Amino acid sequence: MCKLKLPSYAPVPTTMKSQYLTPMNQINVSVPKVNILSYILLFAFGLTFGIILCFFLSNFSVNLQVTQFSFSASPFRPLLSSPEKINLRTHERVGLRDYLKSPIELIHDMTDEELTWRASMTHKIDELPFGRVPKVAFMFLIRGPIPLAPIWEKFFDGHNGFYSIYVHSDPGFNETDPKNSVFHGRRIPSKEVKWGEATMIEAERRLLANALLDLSNERFVLLSEACIPLFNFRTVYSYLINSTKNFVESYDQEGPVGRGRYSQKMSPTFTIDEWRKGSQWFQMDRALALEVISDRVYFPVFQKYCSGPCYSDEHYLPTFVTTKFASRNSNRTLTFVDWAKGGPHPTRFSRNVSVEVLERMRGGSRCEYNGRVMDLCYMFARKFAPDALDSLLTVVPKLMGFNS
Repeated sequence: MCKLKLPSYAPVPTTMKSQYLTPMNQINVSVPKVNILSYILLFAFGLTFGIILCFFLSNFSVNLQVTQFSFSASPFRPLLSSPEKINLRTHERVGLRDYLKSPIELIHDMTDEELTWRASMTHKIDELPFGRVPKVAFMFLIRGPIPLAPIWEKFFDGHNGFYSIYVHSDPGFNETDPKNSVFHGRRIPSKEVKWGEATMIEAERRLLANALLDLSNERFVLLSEACIPLFNFRTVYSYLINSTKNFVESYDQEGPVGRGRYSQKMSPTFTIDEWRKGSQWFQMDRALALEVISDRVYFPVFQKYCSGPCYSDEHYLPTFVTTKFASRNSNRTLTFVDWAKGGPHPTRFSRNVSVEVLERMRGGSRCEYNGRVMDLCYMFARKFAPDALDSLLTVVPKLMGFNS
């Protein structure tokens, strides 16, 4: 316990005592009462301060001893522990090839804007630092089921690793494909599509963007549920991968169903002389697919001004590709369609499809391929009805040499 030492005062002389130590009622105060009160308060303050200071010093001494004991009893521990060391011999390493693998699940929560932004990212170095097999992306734009799926199953059989499948269906279609089907789990997040409207182009771009997420996809083919292949997989794959051109049909057509669909509001983005028409069933390479999904100039114009009888799916790609990438395009499609009967819709093949009909589709035309003229012009054909499946299963495998 700390002892306080009070101040000492000199003894008061006797003469002074007689002057000041008189009865209270006789005091003639010569010192103001305020000074006496100040001395009392000052004394009380000093006493209090001394007690507090004494208590603090004794407490600090105890804490210091405890702290010294604590430091000597246990070693210093840093606030941030050092990172845990990884044993590289047992840790599974992820190389570039695995890091760039395409997503197994096609279902995601990205918006169209987020999807196209992600898919438009590309590398500047053409040569990859590892070997890979270029694949063909088969993109099916459908409303519901694929009634001709058995034909496609035979087409793809035995060629895993050389193709990818993407399906855009109506959002209300909830049926699932069998687990052993090539179409199982290949449906992408889809939106409603209306024939002839800009939503058709949006669906095509959505398919392209999803397919571009796989770096191995080098060629992109748009198909419908009414399409069939005209040759076996090896022939189609070789034709597409080895081509030096894209296959987007494009031509200038006079009259109400051609130039008549052009709107002056589309100028100055493109003029009526640049307006083109063609089939929506395209086949293109990766470079052009990236340009299509990245387009922020032509596409908004079609969304805004090409509606109703304009049929944007017949004009957007032909106009866009011809205006900007004409030298890389063949101006033809690889999908056979019979318009001989005229009207807004092509001939529909049903029930008994003969060998002769298929042979005419396969070799009844002349075209240019990589600078050479040949009669191998179409790899696919449409428009086949669901009831044509039985006759196709009878004719197609032998004619097209499936499983080879």
